[in-house]
Amino acid sequence: QRALAAGARVVDFSDTFRISDPQVYAARRGKEHPAPELLAQAVYGLPELHRERIRQARLVANTGCYPLTAILPLVPLVRADLLADSTVIVDSKSGVSGAGRSLSLKTHFGETHETFSAYNVGRVHRHLAEMEQETGLHIIFAPHLLPVFRGILSTIYVNLKPEVDEATLAAVYADAYAAEPFVHVLPAGRLPELRHVQHTNHVVIGYQMVEPGRAILVAVIDNLVKGAAGQAVQNMNLLLGFAETVGLMG
Repeated sequence: QRALAAGARVVDFSDTFRISDPQVYAARRGKEHPAPELLAQAVYGLPELHRERIRQARLVANTGCYPLTAILPLVPLVRADLLADSTVIVDSKSGVSGAGRSLSLKTHFGETHETFSAYNVGRVHRHLAEMEQETGLHIIFAPHLLPVFRGILSTIYVNLKPEVDEATLAAVYADAYAAEPFVHVLPAGRLPELRHVQHTNHVVIGYQMVEPGRAILVAVIDNLVKGAAGQAVQNMNLLLGFAETVGLMG
């Protein structure tokens, strides 16, 4: 608040300004929003969806890491009206760095090595509200902790309208992301891996029809780059009028 009052333009890393509705924030966080008067000027910091609004913003809410891997694969299908229903299952796996730097027994090496666990499944994870706000969908979310340091892989199960096939999905994704410098969509049937994106600001999306009317989408990011610091730099570049890729390619 002091920075904004002083005339600065801010990229905020917390989840305080990601949710535009203070009542949803209170319901999810169990406390009142600390600065509801700033929500009207906050822009959700996902350039692939809100680029022009970010350019003009004074306050940008850097996205959460999990939400990004759900929002980017789903929004093109929502906008093209390809989904048969509004309930989607998002099954995500994150490296231990996604838990942050706070000390926790569950993220100690001895607790994560050679094991794999789910946590906060269903409708309780703090990032769920972001996913639903940006997609307009009802999401069942199942996050998991992987015994690796960095990276998120999300597998998304969707029901599609009967006429939708892989060619339809290919055309919709190409229309949405062909010009995006950091989003890459694989050909139908090819699925991404964490190693494709680690230490980069890139998102890789794959998709596959499993039977008529049903598809699986897979998205991967590095949670420390596109899911955090790299996303902030991308937003900063837009705020300051720099080329969006400055400091992020390579």
